[in-house]
Formats: sequence, structure tokens, C-alpha cells
Amino acid sequence: MTSAIYPGSFDPVHNGHLDVITRAARVFDTVIVAVARNSDKDGLFSVSERVDMLRTAAAAVRNVRVDAYEGLTVAFAQARGASVLVKGLRAVVDFEYELKQASMNQRLAPNLDTVFFMTAPPYYFLSSTLIREVSQLGGSVAGLVPAGVEERLRAKLHPR
Repeated sequence: MTSAIYPGSFDPVHNGHLDVITRAARVFDTVIVAVARNSDKDGLFSVSERVDMLRTAAAAVRNVRVDAYEGLTVAFAQARGASVLVKGLRAVVDFEYELKQASMNQRLAPNLDTVFFMTAPPYYFLSSTLIREVSQLGGSVAGLVPAGVEERLRAKLHPR
């Protein structure tokens, strides 16, 4: 049984993330979407809000679980018995960064492999940062985020 971890901040989750989650779930027996608690980085949404949004967005994918963690990703993966880290790639810039991460993770946990999924073409340009910026400025992100996320963004960024 192969278990994989898909780590990230997911602040907020968008359809590019869901694309990777869905495709990874077809390859691995279990995919744990791991929301990182990063004390150095203030998120728009709390970790519990991000976990909730991901659980709702991925509810239809039977072999996906969502959890939060802090500390080293490899330690979380080892504690969960995972043998694979899943990473999504959008462009060459992502690859360069993710290659460095994968190399360090391999050094820290030699039995943990990293598998890269290219994001589907409609989502190459998407990032959580871009989603937050467009929402902050009053633009629509409909069709780019799972159902309910746009409303949560609006409520968080433009409270009445």
C-alpha cells in the first residue's frame, strides 16, 4: 500500500491544487494533503480554515485525507508511513525550487521519494498568492477555486 503526502500552505486551495490531488489519488492508495503550519508566515486563512476548505473540496475523492502539521515535512511523512511526497509544478521556476527541496528531503529521508505532477494547462498560471491578490482587489476568481472558496475569500477580505 503506497501512501503519499501532498504538502503545502494551500492559502487558499485552488483548482490547480485539486488537479494535482485528484491525479495523485489515481496513482497512490492514500494521499494525505498536509497543510503546513508556518510560524514565519501569516496566512490569510487559519490552518483550521484551510483544512476545512480542503476537506470540503476533496470530499468526493475517497482515498484523500487532509491533516495539518508543523516542522519538517519528511518527519510528518515518516510518522504517517508515507513513502512518497507529491509536488505540483507549474513552470520552470517551480522546478528549480522544488528540485532543491526534493534534494534536501532525499538527504534527510533517503527512503522518501518525491514525485512531480505537472499542473494541467488551464492552471499553469494559478497560485494562492494570485488568487488572494485578485480577490483583495475585488476581482472574480470563480472557476479558479473550488465551490465556496470564493465566498470565503470575499467574507475574509471584504467584510460588510
